[in-house]
Amino acid sequence: MWYFTQIEMKRTFKKHTMLRKNLLQVLLAFFFVQIAFVASGQDGKALFKNNCASCHAKNMVTNSTGPALSGAEERWADYPKEDLYSWIRNSSAMIESGHPRAKELWSEWGPTVMTSFPNLKDEDIDALLVYINEVVNAPVAVVGGGGDGTVVQPPADDNTTLYFGILVAVLALLAIVLARIIANLNYMSKVKAGEDAGERQTLVQLLTDKRLLAFLTFLFIVLTGYTTVNNAINLGRQQGYAPTQPIKFSHVTHAGLNKIDCQYCHDGARRSKHSVIPATNTCMNCHAAIKDGSKYGRAELTKIYASAGFDPTKGAGQYIENYEDMKKEDIEKIYRKWLKGGFAGDVSEGKMSASEAELETEKLLGPIMAQAQMPIEWTRIHNLPDHVYFNHAQHVTVGEVECETCHGKVEEMEVVQQYSPLSMGWCINCHRQTEVQFEDNEYYEAYQHYQEDLENKKIDKVTVEDIGGLECQKCHY
Repeated sequence: MWYFTQIEMKRTFKKHTMLRKNLLQVLLAFFFVQIAFVASGQDGKALFKNNCASCHAKNMVTNSTGPALSGAEERWADYPKEDLYSWIRNSSAMIESGHPRAKELWSEWGPTVMTSFPNLKDEDIDALLVYINEVVNAPVAVVGGGGDGTVVQPPADDNTTLYFGILVAVLALLAIVLARIIANLNYMSKVKAGEDAGERQTLVQLLTDKRLLAFLTFLFIVLTGYTTVNNAINLGRQQGYAPTQPIKFSHVTHAGLNKIDCQYCHDGARRSKHSVIPATNTCMNCHAAIKDGSKYGRAELTKIYASAGFDPTKGAGQYIENYEDMKKEDIEKIYRKWLKGGFAGDVSEGKMSASEAELETEKLLGPIMAQAQMPIEWTRIHNLPDHVYFNHAQHVTVGEVECETCHGKVEEMEVVQQYSPLSMGWCINCHRQTEVQFEDNEYYEAYQHYQEDLENKKIDKVTVEDIGGLECQKCHY
């Protein structure tokens, strides 16, 4: 009996040993297949994130520091594909060679220089182009609200997150199964050797083992730290963010149609760190006389009047005395009269009835009275974290950087959005590429040796990087 018991134990031990080896092989094979699959599916996305995202919009259809990437292959369709590869690897060389398409792009986007990527292989560029087409052709989700704040963006890559979640769950389950098998094999090994094996370890004991709990605690700390740092890095970076503002303000009308200079309203940009949101008095410089908006009529302008305490019903208009102490009912009478006057022409021409005009007035009066005796609380769009220092005057006045370099063509935006990625890489690339303008610029007189080297043809250009633009303490002091 003892002999047969030993034989049975050897067979069981051998069986479990083979099972453990097979399971390990299956697990490793499954793991590496998944890694290879994920890597192959993420190549294009990773390449874009690491090389292109600092200058090109991630939705691929919006111009940013660089042009929208959608349709890149079509725009180069008249030339061999190798030319497109060469352009991506070294655009400056293509421009210097006189390539027609390269010259066209330079005339449109110069003096912004595209970073060279000599290490990209043909298959890397192909993967990048595939990813661009996938983003462009993906169904879009509407975020916000059309003319009052809509941003159309590709949907979040939820499938990737789900896929990784399933993969982690499967690997965790396999790890538990293997740990259980190993525990049983260790028990049987001790029994075979005639040692005191004690009681078999239960699944609960296995899952509450101190070593396992220590590892899970370490993993939790690492993942939590990574998530915290990643969220901190992305703080304030919401490219494409276009929130609804308390007053509908059309930059197309003001900056585009009427050609109002950016610094007339945002006058802090030329003289201080902040560009500043214009005070209500700045709006009133024009709208004390212009009382009917070309796009939104009287409704939106009356919100400004209600905030400033301006009475538009009195001829040329005037500010209301002791406005802060007035009762809401008295304020409402003023602006009700003003709004009804705006519908008088339509009522007399039969375009709307008196009752319809009354209803429309009531509808508009609510938001206006909410603004009465209150400052206008504009929703901030650009908000860099506190550990980042940025000075508008240093760029606008000293560096002579145009507003649209960072903010895009605001004169074409009905609702202003965050145009640039505002990432550290984007800023660094700009400092590496932007040439210092020495001519007639008193702020750079201290760099006389650079000016002499330029005059003597010892150097071709001086970039912001050359004068310390990449020093950490310049932005993080």
